[in-house]
Amino acid sequence: MNVGKPGSLWVVATPIGNLGDLSPRAQQVLRKADVVAAEDTRHSRSLLQHFGIATPLTALHEYNERAAVAALVARLQAGEDVALVSDAGTPLVSDPGFRLVRAAREAGIEVLPVPGACAAIAALSVAGLPSDRFVFEGFLPAKAAARRERLRELAGEARTLVIYESSHRIAECCADLRDAFGAVREARLLRELTKIHETCIGMTLGEIAERVASDPEQRLGECVLVVAGRGEDADAKLAEGRRVFALLRGDMGPAQAAKLAAAISGAPRKALYGKPEMGHAE
Repeated sequence: MNVGKPGSLWVVATPIGNLGDLSPRAQQVLRKADVVAAEDTRHSRSLLQHFGIATPLTALHEYNERAAVAALVARLQAGEDVALVSDAGTPLVSDPGFRLVRAAREAGIEVLPVPGACAAIAALSVAGLPSDRFVFEGFLPAKAAARRERLRELAGEARTLVIYESSHRIAECCADLRDAFGAVREARLLRELTKIHETCIGMTLGEIAERVASDPEQRLGECVLVVAGRGEDADAKLAEGRRVFALLRGDMGPAQAAKLAAAISGAPRKALYGKPEMGHAE
């Protein structure tokens, strides 16, 4: 505790699998903090015990974050140091913590990062796809209709996409990606990164969708999808197709508007409107 001055909020990355990835600095911060705010205290307690760290834990997850923030900021203002961790990887990256970091900054609290593992960056680094510019999409919508609509919106993205997906939706997600982006779009599915059963499969979305559908093992564990963006020419065609579709939509039905817009622009009709055609390549 810093008597007479505010404490610091430390945002600490933890391993996504291999415990050897917890840095010495992260261990030191976790050991010296007055409290560790954890997404799941049971999970984080096991991590701390593995390294002989006895710092008290308090819960900070998506269901209590609003209520817990005020108490944690009060502790910081009283001079305590707080370490924020998620179940795995870097906090706030598809994990809770945003409200706490924002509230701490608004209160004049020093917020400091302790970098480390992040599944999105780890996957991107080994996928062999363009990584100079990329988009982190996080988790797609759980409901099929909303997910497919979001993928139609992303179909023209020229940058590499990084997507998280749960094991019980990975087959449906891969099929939807294939249908929205085309079976020949280059992609990788990385599963159980840094763990014993780590895998990286696929060269195209068609191959990945087929493998996941036929191999139950590929539907287990933590999943990251890395998908190549569209080429610049294809992206330009899609942008023009959407512009033409928007103009035509006021005078005719969406299906006819999409058909004409696709014919005029050269963009794929499925990316403009309606249900994607199964297995259609770009």
